[in-house]
Amino acid sequence: MTQVPIVTLTLNPALDMSTEVAHLVPDEKLRCADPVLDPGGGGLNVSRAVMALGGESLALVALGGLTGDRLAGLIRNEGVPFLAMTAPGETRQSLTVTEKATGHQYRFMLPGPKWAEADQERVFTLLRASARAGAYSVISGSQPPGVPLDFPAKLARAMPGLMVILDTSGPALVEAVTNPIPGLDVLRMDGYEAEQLAHRPLTTREDSAAFAAELVARGVAKTVIVARGADGSVLANAEERLFCNAAKVTVVSTIGAGDSFVAGYVLTRARGQNAAEALAMATASASSAVTTAATDLCNPADVMRLLPQCTVTRL
Repeated sequence: MTQVPIVTLTLNPALDMSTEVAHLVPDEKLRCADPVLDPGGGGLNVSRAVMALGGESLALVALGGLTGDRLAGLIRNEGVPFLAMTAPGETRQSLTVTEKATGHQYRFMLPGPKWAEADQERVFTLLRASARAGAYSVISGSQPPGVPLDFPAKLARAMPGLMVILDTSGPALVEAVTNPIPGLDVLRMDGYEAEQLAHRPLTTREDSAAFAAELVARGVAKTVIVARGADGSVLANAEERLFCNAAKVTVVSTIGAGDSFVAGYVLTRARGQNAAEALAMATASASSAVTTAATDLCNPADVMRLLPQCTVTRL
């Protein structure tokens, strides 16, 4: 199946380690199960999920130090096409520990190296060399320490002619809503973030869709998506407001669900399908991801099995 190019950008990737313990007890040595290592970071996970779903993308990844070398090896082993740029210092690590007695997960995220202005300039050089007009570009994941809040806007301006999808959080998300990025194609956020930005509860699907439509009308993005967890997701653009219900599944881990959602969405759009079809595929991908352990992403067979359950309605 033909598709337009997809480029993902990950400035703060992580070597993800996941393990299990019987019980989490303070002040004791806790004997862990054998660790599982995975490449991590928003954009990189999107590229991994795109490949799992049968698509193609190019992952631009900032890597540094021995951890960066180890991470590069894991990416190669998975067969994900990528270009590495030199990051300052050592690539960060993250640790997910599951307590078997309760099923609770504890996630420990290190901050990553601080970026100076010269480090940031290397990103723009790589973008100018690799970006192609008409492609989709995904900016996803946390920003590294040292970059300004408006860095996503600067990245978008460095990619003229690309359809940019932004999936971020915290102060960077507030900045993107307060000072809209011209021409931004898609902005995605979760329900809690949407309520914080709206300064009101978004109890119903219609509430979430109305807020998303407000952001579209303000020029924040052409399309705004609000994820409502186990309920599903809403999408608003200038023409319509859509809701897609999540499939009924047993949740094992929510890690990777958002990245799988973005992968399903961008790949479907890159294949020329419409917003409703993309929302359904994205929701099925996220529904699949929550059934997998730790840092695993969506399973393509499960995505296709769950897709009929993810029905889109107009609000």
